[in-house]
Amino acid sequence: MASRADELTASIATPARGEFAGGWKVLLAGVIGVACGASPIPFNVIGFTIAPLSKEFGWTTTEILTPITIFGVVAALLAPVFGWLADTYGVRRIALWSLFAFGATFAALSLTPPVLWAYYLLWLLVGLVGIGSTPVTWSRAINMWFYKSRGLALGLLLLGTSLAAIVVPKLAVFAIESWGWRAMFAIVGMLPLLVALPLAFWLFREPRPEEQPPGIKTASGALTGVTLGQAVRDYRFWLIWVSILVIALTFGGAFINMPAMLADRGIPAQGAASVMGILGLGILSGRIITGLLLDRFWAGFVAFPLLCLPAASSWILLDPAPGFALAALAGFLLGFAAGAESDLIAYLTGRYFGMAHYGKIYGMLYMPFGIFSAISPIVYSSVRDATGSYDPILFYSIFGYVIGGALLLLLGRYPVLTEAAGPAPQGKPAMEAA
Repeated sequence: MASRADELTASIATPARGEFAGGWKVLLAGVIGVACGASPIPFNVIGFTIAPLSKEFGWTTTEILTPITIFGVVAALLAPVFGWLADTYGVRRIALWSLFAFGATFAALSLTPPVLWAYYLLWLLVGLVGIGSTPVTWSRAINMWFYKSRGLALGLLLLGTSLAAIVVPKLAVFAIESWGWRAMFAIVGMLPLLVALPLAFWLFREPRPEEQPPGIKTASGALTGVTLGQAVRDYRFWLIWVSILVIALTFGGAFINMPAMLADRGIPAQGAASVMGILGLGILSGRIITGLLLDRFWAGFVAFPLLCLPAASSWILLDPAPGFALAALAGFLLGFAAGAESDLIAYLTGRYFGMAHYGKIYGMLYMPFGIFSAISPIVYSSVRDATGSYDPILFYSIFGYVIGGALLLLLGRYPVLTEAAGPAPQGKPAMEAA
């Protein structure tokens, strides 16, 4: 084991700056691709459509937010499929086609008729095609380019969601107030088509074998890692899966319902948009700081305190009149933890299960994130509709954040991946503890 560890250490001795010198163009394209993709844009927009859609069609808050559940569940169920496609056909092809399809279907929401099922059908189409424009694909390429600085690189990649949280709410509010909600969907739908797609076509690709960092492959050049079947038989897979589920269930509804929660507390739409922008800054900070910490410390020690931060956000928002400053602090803490969680999903997948079948395994771990982030807004809005207040769900969310973070303390040391892709030979484990 010692010789294997020495070999691995020697194989990653290349300075981190060398990884960035080779991969910065791909990283830039990935950042913009994530920002304009299906992961952040729907969640940053739909909260601002509650008032205009309710006024025009008479739909309730729950009816208006139900499509985000449809979108999220469909996209999450397809995540392993798109992960397999990325593993099999390459992430470039999948990302480009998905960016195009996502932009077109999202813009088509501007054609929503006054029929609820048609509105839901349009969101279903967005979910069917959009998952390939999320970190399910982009993060595979980044993990292939980076090893020694993987945490920082993934943090930088996922700054795309921070960029979206800063820009898209302001753009959405401006478009709605200037031209209406239909124009807003059309304008926001142009972001993947006119911004991300050309840049990704120009810059985004996986590394050639000679460009891959040594830490992700064996001496023969094969990628290291376990199969999906081996991963799901590992208790660590399920610890990560359940942790993601709990955090997503508590976070997703708080994020989507933030404008409505702030309105209940006397903060107007522009103020809410500013809080969402500050939340985006929190995500940005969480990405960078978490990435740096993951490159230096064990992930469990990094994750637990960071994922507990939103408990303070929920406590602040239990105040019926917190004022803008405290609301902004709540948004920042919520965003910081969201940045940490997304970093952790991609990082833990690569460190515990390797790159050989990364797309499928990441897709399976993304599934609870997508599904329960989508269900969570309905849970929050249903509590609001039933009780007239978000307070009950905010109170219980405090416990969810703490439990979700604590589960990652049970993961144990990173394994040393000792085999390339394919089933483990009989009697030989797929990975050994470091």
